[in-house]
Amino acid sequence: MFYWVVKAILSPLLHVIFRPWVEGLDNVPKQGPVILAGNHLSFADHFFGALFLRRKVISLGKSDYFTGRGLKGMLSRAFFSGVGTVPIDRSGGKASEAALRTGKRILAEGQVLAIYPEGTRSHDGRLYKGKTGVARLALESRVQVVPWAMVNTFEMMPPGSLVPKLGIRPGVKFGKPLDFSRYYGMEEDRLVLRAVTDEIMYALMELSGQEYVDKYAASAKVEATRAAMEAKQTAKDTRGPRGRG
Repeated sequence: MFYWVVKAILSPLLHVIFRPWVEGLDNVPKQGPVILAGNHLSFADHFFGALFLRRKVISLGKSDYFTGRGLKGMLSRAFFSGVGTVPIDRSGGKASEAALRTGKRILAEGQVLAIYPEGTRSHDGRLYKGKTGVARLALESRVQVVPWAMVNTFEMMPPGSLVPKLGIRPGVKFGKPLDFSRYYGMEEDRLVLRAVTDEIMYALMELSGQEYVDKYAASAKVEATRAAMEAKQTAKDTRGPRGRG
Protein backbone atom coordinates (compact mmCIF):
# COMPACT_ATOMS: atom_id res chain seq x y z
CA MET A 1 0.00 0.00 0.00
CA PHE A 2 2.82 2.42 0.92
CA TYR A 3 4.36 1.87 -2.53
CA TRP A 4 1.20 3.04 -4.29
CA VAL A 5 0.78 6.02 -1.97
CA VAL A 6 4.32 7.21 -2.72
CA LYS A 7 3.80 6.65 -6.44
CA ALA A 8 0.49 8.52 -6.43
CA ILE A 9 2.18 11.52 -4.81
CA LEU A 10 5.41 11.54 -6.84
CA SER A 11 4.14 10.54 -10.28
CA PRO A 12 2.25 13.73 -11.22
CA LEU A 13 5.05 15.91 -9.84
CA LEU A 14 7.74 14.09 -11.83
CA HIS A 15 5.67 14.24 -15.01
CA VAL A 16 5.08 17.98 -14.73
CA ILE A 17 8.62 18.96 -13.68
CA PHE A 18 10.77 16.63 -15.79
CA ARG A 19 8.46 15.51 -18.64
CA PRO A 20 9.83 11.94 -18.80
CA TRP A 21 9.22 9.74 -21.85
CA VAL A 22 8.88 6.00 -22.42
CA GLU A 23 9.28 3.50 -25.27
CA GLY A 24 8.30 -0.15 -25.49
CA LEU A 25 5.94 -0.18 -22.53
CA ASP A 26 3.90 -2.98 -24.11
CA ASN A 27 6.94 -5.27 -23.85
CA VAL A 28 6.32 -5.66 -20.12
CA PRO A 29 3.80 -8.45 -19.42
CA LYS A 30 0.58 -7.26 -17.81
CA GLN A 31 0.69 -10.15 -15.33
CA GLY A 32 2.91 -13.01 -14.22
CA PRO A 33 6.55 -13.07 -13.09
CA VAL A 34 9.16 -11.18 -15.07
CA ILE A 35 12.67 -9.85 -14.52
CA LEU A 36 13.43 -6.27 -15.53
CA ALA A 37 17.18 -6.13 -16.13
CA GLY A 38 18.38 -2.54 -16.28
CA ASN A 39 21.38 -0.31 -16.61
CA HIS A 40 22.11 1.85 -13.58
CA LEU A 41 23.17 5.40 -14.35
CA SER A 42 21.96 7.52 -11.49
CA PHE A 43 20.13 7.75 -8.18
CA ALA A 44 17.33 9.21 -10.31
CA ASP A 45 16.72 5.72 -11.74
CA HIS A 46 14.84 4.92 -8.53
CA PHE A 47 12.31 7.63 -9.39
CA PHE A 48 11.85 7.20 -13.12
CA GLY A 49 12.47 3.50 -13.78
CA ALA A 50 9.04 2.24 -12.76
CA LEU A 51 7.16 5.49 -13.27
CA PHE A 52 5.13 4.35 -16.30
CA LEU A 53 4.31 0.83 -15.10
CA ARG A 54 0.98 -0.02 -13.53
CA ARG A 55 2.51 -3.03 -11.82
CA LYS A 56 4.53 -2.86 -8.63
CA VAL A 57 8.24 -3.19 -9.29
CA ILE A 58 10.34 -4.78 -6.55
CA SER A 59 14.10 -4.40 -6.45
CA LEU A 60 16.78 -5.85 -4.19
CA GLY A 61 18.81 -3.25 -2.28
CA LYS A 62 21.63 -3.41 0.23
CA SER A 63 20.49 -3.78 3.82
CA ASP A 64 22.42 -0.62 4.80
CA TYR A 65 19.54 1.41 3.37
CA PHE A 66 17.31 0.06 6.13
CA THR A 67 19.60 0.01 9.17
CA GLY A 68 20.46 3.68 9.63
CA ARG A 69 19.59 5.52 12.84
CA GLY A 70 17.98 8.84 13.58
CA LEU A 71 16.06 11.00 11.14
CA LYS A 72 18.35 10.16 8.21
CA GLY A 73 17.88 6.43 8.79
CA MET A 74 14.13 6.82 9.07
CA LEU A 75 13.94 8.80 5.83
CA SER A 76 16.13 6.25 4.04
CA ARG A 77 13.91 3.36 5.14
CA ALA A 78 10.78 5.24 4.13
CA PHE A 79 12.14 6.14 0.70
CA PHE A 80 13.46 2.72 -0.27
CA SER A 81 10.36 0.99 1.05
CA GLY A 82 8.30 3.46 -0.93
CA VAL A 83 10.08 2.64 -4.19
CA GLY A 84 9.69 -1.11 -3.67
CA THR A 85 13.16 -2.05 -2.43
CA VAL A 86 13.61 -5.27 -0.43
CA PRO A 87 16.70 -5.32 1.83
CA ILE A 88 19.36 -8.00 1.28
CA ASP A 89 22.89 -8.64 2.47
CA ARG A 90 25.18 -8.12 -0.54
CA SER A 91 28.48 -9.07 1.12
CA GLY A 92 28.91 -12.21 -1.01
CA GLY A 93 29.09 -15.95 -0.29
CA LYS A 94 26.08 -17.18 1.67
CA ALA A 95 24.63 -13.67 1.46
CA SER A 96 24.51 -13.96 -2.33
CA GLU A 97 22.58 -17.22 -2.01
CA ALA A 98 20.14 -15.50 0.34
CA ALA A 99 19.64 -12.75 -2.23
CA LEU A 100 18.99 -15.39 -4.88
CA ARG A 101 16.39 -17.08 -2.69
CA THR A 102 14.68 -13.74 -2.07
CA GLY A 103 14.56 -13.01 -5.79
CA LYS A 104 13.14 -16.47 -6.53
CA ARG A 105 10.46 -15.99 -3.87
CA ILE A 106 9.40 -12.67 -5.40
CA LEU A 107 9.16 -14.24 -8.86
CA ALA A 108 7.32 -17.29 -7.50
CA GLU A 109 4.68 -14.86 -6.23
CA GLY A 110 4.17 -13.68 -9.81
CA GLN A 111 5.69 -10.26 -9.28
CA VAL A 112 8.00 -7.95 -11.24
CA LEU A 113 11.61 -8.08 -10.06
CA ALA A 114 14.02 -5.32 -11.08
CA ILE A 115 17.74 -6.12 -11.22
CA TYR A 116 20.78 -4.04 -12.11
CA PRO A 117 23.24 -6.65 -13.43
CA GLU A 118 26.17 -4.22 -13.19
CA GLY A 119 25.79 -4.34 -9.40
CA THR A 120 26.34 -0.62 -8.87
CA ARG A 121 25.83 2.71 -10.58
CA SER A 122 28.06 3.59 -13.50
CA HIS A 123 30.57 6.26 -12.49
CA ASP A 124 31.09 7.56 -16.03
CA GLY A 125 27.88 6.81 -17.94
CA ARG A 126 29.22 3.72 -19.71
CA LEU A 127 27.72 0.22 -19.51
CA TYR A 128 29.76 -2.35 -17.62
CA LYS A 129 29.99 -6.14 -17.49
CA GLY A 130 27.01 -7.84 -15.89
CA LYS A 131 27.15 -10.21 -12.93
CA THR A 132 25.63 -13.63 -13.52
CA GLY A 133 23.07 -13.53 -10.70
CA VAL A 134 20.45 -12.28 -13.14
CA ALA A 135 21.06 -15.33 -15.35
CA ARG A 136 20.70 -17.75 -12.43
CA LEU A 137 17.43 -16.15 -11.42
CA ALA A 138 16.08 -16.26 -14.95
CA LEU A 139 16.98 -19.93 -15.46
CA GLU A 140 16.06 -21.25 -12.02
CA SER A 141 12.76 -19.34 -11.96
CA ARG A 142 12.14 -20.00 -15.67
CA VAL A 143 10.96 -16.48 -16.42
CA GLN A 144 11.55 -14.04 -19.24
CA VAL A 145 13.89 -11.08 -18.95
CA VAL A 146 12.87 -7.66 -20.25
CA PRO A 147 15.79 -5.28 -20.92
CA TRP A 148 15.10 -1.98 -19.17
CA ALA A 149 17.23 1.01 -20.17
CA MET A 150 17.36 4.39 -18.52
CA VAL A 151 18.29 7.30 -20.78
CA ASN A 152 19.61 10.77 -19.79
CA THR A 153 19.48 10.14 -16.04
CA PHE A 154 23.28 10.26 -15.82
CA GLU A 155 23.32 13.73 -17.37
CA MET A 156 20.37 14.81 -15.25
CA MET A 157 21.80 13.61 -11.95
CA PRO A 158 25.43 12.42 -12.20
CA PRO A 159 27.25 10.74 -9.29
CA GLY A 160 27.63 13.05 -6.31
CA SER A 161 24.71 15.29 -7.30
CA LEU A 162 22.08 15.94 -4.66
CA VAL A 163 19.62 17.75 -6.89
CA PRO A 164 18.62 16.76 -10.46
CA LYS A 165 19.18 19.25 -13.28
CA LEU A 166 16.15 20.78 -14.93
CA GLY A 167 15.82 20.88 -18.70
CA ILE A 168 17.01 17.30 -19.25
CA ARG A 169 14.22 14.85 -20.05
CA PRO A 170 14.81 11.36 -18.64
CA GLY A 171 13.62 8.41 -20.65
CA VAL A 172 12.83 4.74 -20.12
CA LYS A 173 13.08 2.07 -22.82
CA PHE A 174 11.72 -1.46 -22.48
CA GLY A 175 13.11 -3.97 -24.97
CA LYS A 176 11.58 -7.16 -26.32
CA PRO A 177 11.41 -9.99 -23.74
CA LEU A 178 14.39 -12.35 -23.87
CA ASP A 179 13.52 -16.05 -23.73
CA PHE A 180 16.21 -18.34 -22.31
CA SER A 181 14.16 -21.55 -22.21
CA ARG A 182 16.82 -23.27 -24.35
CA TYR A 183 19.09 -23.15 -21.30
CA TYR A 184 16.65 -24.44 -18.68
CA GLY A 185 18.27 -27.11 -16.52
CA MET A 186 21.75 -25.71 -17.20
CA GLU A 187 21.84 -23.07 -14.46
CA GLU A 188 24.91 -24.65 -12.82
CA ASP A 189 26.98 -24.24 -15.99
CA ARG A 190 29.15 -21.13 -15.62
CA LEU A 191 29.61 -20.76 -19.36
CA VAL A 192 25.84 -20.78 -19.83
CA LEU A 193 25.36 -18.20 -17.07
CA ARG A 194 27.95 -15.95 -18.68
CA ALA A 195 26.38 -16.39 -22.13
CA VAL A 196 22.91 -15.48 -20.81
CA THR A 197 24.25 -12.49 -18.89
CA ASP A 198 26.20 -11.22 -21.90
CA GLU A 199 23.10 -11.52 -24.09
CA ILE A 200 21.19 -9.39 -21.59
CA MET A 201 23.97 -6.79 -21.47
CA TYR A 202 24.16 -6.68 -25.27
CA ALA A 203 20.42 -6.00 -25.43
CA LEU A 204 20.87 -3.20 -22.89
CA MET A 205 23.74 -1.73 -24.90
CA GLU A 206 21.62 -1.72 -28.06
CA LEU A 207 18.66 -0.22 -26.21
CA SER A 208 20.51 2.48 -24.28
CA GLY A 209 23.16 3.40 -26.84
CA GLN A 210 25.85 3.29 -24.14
CA GLU A 211 29.47 2.37 -24.74
CA TYR A 212 30.16 -1.09 -23.33
CA VAL A 213 33.19 -1.83 -21.13
CA ASP A 214 34.16 -5.47 -20.55
CA LYS A 215 35.00 -5.13 -16.87
CA TYR A 216 32.98 -4.96 -13.68
CA ALA A 217 31.70 -1.52 -12.66
CA ALA A 218 32.96 -1.75 -9.08
CA SER A 219 36.52 -2.53 -10.24
CA ALA A 220 36.41 0.24 -12.83
CA LYS A 221 35.23 2.70 -10.19
CA VAL A 222 38.15 1.80 -7.91
CA GLU A 223 40.61 2.17 -10.79
CA ALA A 224 39.16 5.55 -11.74
CA THR A 225 39.38 6.79 -8.15
CA ARG A 226 42.98 5.61 -7.84
CA ALA A 227 43.94 7.24 -11.14
CA ALA A 228 42.33 10.52 -10.09
CA MET A 229 44.23 10.49 -6.78
CA GLU A 230 47.51 9.74 -8.53
CA ALA A 231 46.92 12.54 -11.05
CA LYS A 232 46.13 14.94 -8.23
CA GLN A 233 49.30 13.96 -6.40
CA THR A 234 51.38 14.31 -9.56
CA ALA A 235 49.96 17.78 -10.17
CA LYS A 236 50.71 18.72 -6.57
CA ASP A 237 54.30 17.45 -6.83
CA THR A 238 54.77 19.34 -10.11
CA ARG A 239 53.57 22.61 -8.59
CA GLY A 240 55.59 22.13 -5.43
CA PRO A 241 59.06 23.31 -6.54
CA ARG A 242 57.65 26.40 -8.30
CA GLY A 243 55.63 27.24 -5.22
CA ARG A 244 58.72 27.09 -3.03
CA GLY A 245 60.80 29.09 -5.49
